[in-house]
Amino acid sequence: MKYIDDDRIQGLLSGAENTPADKIKTVLKKARTLKRLSLEETAALLAVEDPEIVKEIHEAAAFVKNEIYGNRIVLFAPLYISNFCANKCIYCAFHSGNTELKRKYLNADEIRGQVEWLLKRGHKRILVVAGESGIPGKMPIEYYTEAVGAAYAARVGPHYIKRVNINCAPLSVEDFRKLKASQIGTFQLFQETYHDATYRKCHVSGPKSDPDNRLDAIDRAFEAGIDDVGIGPLYGLYDYKFETLAMMMHIEHLEKKFKVGPHTISVPRIEPAVGSEFSLHPPYQVSDDEFKKLVAVIRLSVPYTGMILTTRETARMRDEVINLGISQISAESKTSPGGYSDDEKWDGQFSTSDKRSLEELVLMLVEHNYIPSFCAACYRRERTGESFMSLAKPGLIKGMCSVNALVTFKEYLDDFASPSVKAAGYKLIERETVKLDDKSRAQTAKLFSAVDAGMRDEYV
Repeated sequence: MKYIDDDRIQGLLSGAENTPADKIKTVLKKARTLKRLSLEETAALLAVEDPEIVKEIHEAAAFVKNEIYGNRIVLFAPLYISNFCANKCIYCAFHSGNTELKRKYLNADEIRGQVEWLLKRGHKRILVVAGESGIPGKMPIEYYTEAVGAAYAARVGPHYIKRVNINCAPLSVEDFRKLKASQIGTFQLFQETYHDATYRKCHVSGPKSDPDNRLDAIDRAFEAGIDDVGIGPLYGLYDYKFETLAMMMHIEHLEKKFKVGPHTISVPRIEPAVGSEFSLHPPYQVSDDEFKKLVAVIRLSVPYTGMILTTRETARMRDEVINLGISQISAESKTSPGGYSDDEKWDGQFSTSDKRSLEELVLMLVEHNYIPSFCAACYRRERTGESFMSLAKPGLIKGMCSVNALVTFKEYLDDFASPSVKAAGYKLIERETVKLDDKSRAQTAKLFSAVDAGMRDEYV
């Protein structure tokens, strides 16, 4: 697999097994300065087994996340538009050989209907997800861009989707340019596993069976002008330490070639999927403790990146892991096309565990002193790619994001929240507003007044 050196990774992991405690503490001290960690330093943290030192890793990750992103958590919902797929991946319900799965794709009207359902709940950010196959009469890129357009076109009163991100098949540079022109936010593509032999075993047939084409897709997206990308392995296919370190190697490649790393990193663990016996017994199942550690290590190794935690995880696990570096979470996710409003039950891509509604998640965040955020201002202000990184790396993005998070949260409370959640949310807003500097507090007050006057989608 291109620029993923298996031997070097294995050597780094072996060499890190007996790293002295004082060296680990030196690495953690460096991480608290918001500096990127080297592969060697990341390997050293991954090798830690001592519970006390693991606790220090957790504490450092919480510190770094707060220094860069503050205590805000961005909320979004996935929108599955098709489960047709040309690939045979042994861990996924959408695989081409799965005869247990009913196939469905959404047309533009159905997509708008799904988005309207989400808008009525208070959602403002979505991730469009599609199986890696076209639909009858359309090329994949045509379907993707039409879906993005349909999502943006949906309206419920004054409410509309602020930003559509997308997880779809690898494309050519030309097609990536078309995708960018549709005004997407982040293009997300998971390598699934960076271990070449495991990749080839798990991806039996279809375009996805070529690991280098998939790896190169992120490069092609950058070459097409998409400077916000999301990556991540599927934990459980191979050793989590190898996957994490290999991803860091991938990131080093992107930083060297494009001067920009991933806007987001996702940390999914394999969950049961209909028609996939493999998914029931992952060969490298990651324990809860290992999962917490790898989340914290990723945060320390790539401090500037956003980190996404999905509803694959249980409510308890999500509540615990958020503090270890997570900056975005999905809410009330459905992983089947039409799953939000369709009375007919469709099997999803995988099983979800956290079934809480958006409002329930908002209340949980408030109770844990997080600001629920529905902001997409960076995309509107073209704070993406290098521009975003220049603000995130030194921790300067936090000020802007805090103001916008509070304003979008107020909009949510005023328009969608129940009385009890609204009361709890306003108390949080009062506490957080006091913490702002004078300039930010003045900006917030001005935007709050605009919201009170009926304006929506206000931001700095």
